[in-house]
Amino acid sequence: MNVASGSMSEGGCPMGGTKARGLLGRTNKDWWPDALPLEILSVNGGSPDPMGADYDYAAAFNTIDYAALKADLSTLLTDSKPWWPADYGNYGPFFIRMAWHAAGTYRTADGRGGSSSGQQRFAPLNSWPDNGNLDKARRLLWPVKQKYGKQISWADLFILAGNVAIEAMGGPVFGFGGGRKDVFEAEKDIYWGAEDLWVSEGAATRIQPDAKMDLENPLAAIQMGLIYVNPEGPGGNPDPLLSARDMRETFARMAMNDEETVALAAGGHTFGKAHGAGDASQMGHPPEGADMALQGLGWSNGYETGMGEHTITSGIEGAWVNTPTQWSENYFRLLLDYDYEIVHSPAGAQQWQPINQKPEDMAPAAHDASKLVPTMMTTADMALKMDPAYRVISDRFRADHEAFKDAFARAWFKLCHRDMGPKVRYLGPEVPAEDLIWQDPVPAGTAPSAAAVAAFKTAILGAGFTTGQLVKAAWASASTYRKSDHRGGANGARIALAPQKEWAVNEPAELGPILAKCNELRGAMSLADAIVLAGTAAVEKAARDGGFQIEVPFTGGRGDATAEHTDAASFDVMEPMSDGFRNYLKTKHSVKTEELLLDRASLHGLSVPEMTVLVGGLRVLGAVHTSDGKKGMLTTRVGTLSPDFFVNLLDMDVFWKVVDTSSDEDFVGIDRETNQQKWHASRTDLIFGSNSQLRATAEVYAERGNEAKFAQDFVAAWTKVMDADRFDLK
Repeated sequence: MNVASGSMSEGGCPMGGTKARGLLGRTNKDWWPDALPLEILSVNGGSPDPMGADYDYAAAFNTIDYAALKADLSTLLTDSKPWWPADYGNYGPFFIRMAWHAAGTYRTADGRGGSSSGQQRFAPLNSWPDNGNLDKARRLLWPVKQKYGKQISWADLFILAGNVAIEAMGGPVFGFGGGRKDVFEAEKDIYWGAEDLWVSEGAATRIQPDAKMDLENPLAAIQMGLIYVNPEGPGGNPDPLLSARDMRETFARMAMNDEETVALAAGGHTFGKAHGAGDASQMGHPPEGADMALQGLGWSNGYETGMGEHTITSGIEGAWVNTPTQWSENYFRLLLDYDYEIVHSPAGAQQWQPINQKPEDMAPAAHDASKLVPTMMTTADMALKMDPAYRVISDRFRADHEAFKDAFARAWFKLCHRDMGPKVRYLGPEVPAEDLIWQDPVPAGTAPSAAAVAAFKTAILGAGFTTGQLVKAAWASASTYRKSDHRGGANGARIALAPQKEWAVNEPAELGPILAKCNELRGAMSLADAIVLAGTAAVEKAARDGGFQIEVPFTGGRGDATAEHTDAASFDVMEPMSDGFRNYLKTKHSVKTEELLLDRASLHGLSVPEMTVLVGGLRVLGAVHTSDGKKGMLTTRVGTLSPDFFVNLLDMDVFWKVVDTSSDEDFVGIDRETNQQKWHASRTDLIFGSNSQLRATAEVYAERGNEAKFAQDFVAAWTKVMDADRFDLK
């Protein structure tokens, strides 16, 4: 099991670095060009989900015989199969690694990755070098999955199997929450990196201080194809202090501090072994590129039997401790009490071996208990001994085993549940009662009465704010939600708390008075409800001004969080450096600005039509960032809900030209007859006329007769964003 993660630069910017690249970097088609092109069957948004729209996973999960499921998993642990024999006769460590690597792709910058949809089954994750041979762990679970069927998702089963393994081997577990619903294709909106080599092929390390290169956002892994850090050290350099630097960076990018990092690394490596029994060149293709006859299995091994004692995975060989299937205090004892020297595994990997190790501290051979072999440590393990800050924690855990157990149990729970969002989404009998700050707890709210709603709407519309200002405040509050890890959103009114109230994208000087007035007028209503309702009232007024009698749906019941409920540092990385919906761009990126709009729309869970109608509606309502003045407001009646943005963007009596070719961000629309400037727009605006698919959608909203459709579609998309985090409504 490799370890890793660290702090963000550019506070949550979706993309970073200086090398120009596309939004998605290398895709599955780049890595495996001969893969079966199933996407031709998913045109026009067709879903590949065989379960159908009526399938309710939460309802199915709640009918499962949970105790029987855990018993079956426990039995499986010691039911060694001849086609993939269990090390030490116990699959427990194998399942822990599977669960760890399923969850460990999570990163805080964009909330993507993690265990919540069972992505380890699909490329590229199923074929990452760091996930070597985990295809066998998943296949070992198939009889259990087959037995319980729709009652348990693969995504939940991966994590539960890891939990059961820890418990069965005497380790501490904090709890388990189900609710991870499977998807049936690779997620297409995740940027895994732009490199054209895997770590096993010599991919460069992503932190290179000498080249003034930091780890690019939103990435967390140090090399392409790793979950965290290279266990041999940065780029294979066995320097524990440099490894500690990488670990601190990459663990922080998955929201882990130093104590959690040490606890996870030590607790995980208390179990099992690494595999490097022979020459790594004997390894075949990973699952996505393997022969059809292998039926989805990869990494065929030509060394001896190719399995058991001849297994090759990471190339590192050996167990960390002398009791690899029991929870114990041995990891810190062996790490701290022995001096170590660098040796090479049979596969040629650099690893650390105790000097003059006592026989009683050696480990049994994984497939011959009568034979003793030296234990080992990776360079990443040695970092816990050599790095001063990690060493203090390691010494404390060595002296206080109960503290170590508690820290590991909590860190493991966080690792496996960080991408699930608020605790209300958890299912099952083992959900811990304790509220944890990283779960973004929000006190329960009470829905206001119809009379209170009507009175507030009248009062806020008469408070002297423009339609655009009220709409922007509500958008700023709700649009922090991201479907990737279900964080953010209007519930909790965290826009009134640090750090969100100070984000440049939220225009604090303008936002502050609106929040104050909402607080003054709301009465018993929560501030979270009041902020959304203020925007809703403004949209309704704008619709009336446009000739549409539309009641914008509003469902109250949000609660208000406090600073004590809020992990400000973890929210800090969510600050948008770009929000195309508000025509906001803090700084030029290495990704085209219009692609950053797609990234945000994807995180909001929006379709192309929803994204399009929201941009057009927000522009005419005046909900653009004041740093860009009236950029994108292609209308003479700002504050009225109308399709003017699309009508004027597609007007052939206007031509567009760039203002500054060096930035390629600002454009002016020139009247062909008068040769005078008529409009001012951004790349994000013009993409709706230049891209053929977006133009086709924009044309629908610009056509005569579709004015009411535009208004209705805008309201529907607006409501979707406002209610995105209302899990109590779903």
